[in-house]
Order: sequence, then C-alpha cells, then structure tokens
Amino acid sequence: MNLHIIYTAAAVLISKKRYESWQGVQDEYPDYRASLGPWSIKETEEYLDDEYQKIYPSASEQLRGFAKSSNTVHIVSFSQI
Repeated sequence: MNLHIIYTAAAVLISKKRYESWQGVQDEYPDYRASLGPWSIKETEEYLDDEYQKIYPSASEQLRGFAKSSNTVHIVSFSQI
C-alpha cells in the first residue's frame, strides 16, 4: 500500500488514493499546502514519528487502523496537551 501525506490549511491527512502528481492532490483539496509520497506504510510511519512528537495515538497505531479500514483518507490526530 502506498500512502500520501497531504498538508492542508486545516489538517494533516494520509490518503490511500493514487495520484499521478501533486497537482492531482491540489485539485482535490482547495486548501492544499503540500504533499509527500507515495510512501510505504513504514516510510510514512518513520516520517510521522520523526516530525511529530505530539502525534497521538502513535503513528503506528493510526496507520495500522487506517490500513485495515475502508476509508481512503485519515486525519492525523495529535495530543492536545
């Protein structure tokens, strides 16, 4: 499974959708800021762990649940503390 990390003005998202280029992502999200990928689940997990100390639940837990779900997009959650 290849994933894209999508940054919008409001959230950090992970998507299972296939995109030909970042322009395809931009077309889908009006408040698009940037995107990364496609990456494997492992690469995505490592990036999220490295970049976000306040990710909660852990990147591993969020990605495991997302991979098992039928959803195509997941909003990354963070600790509010």
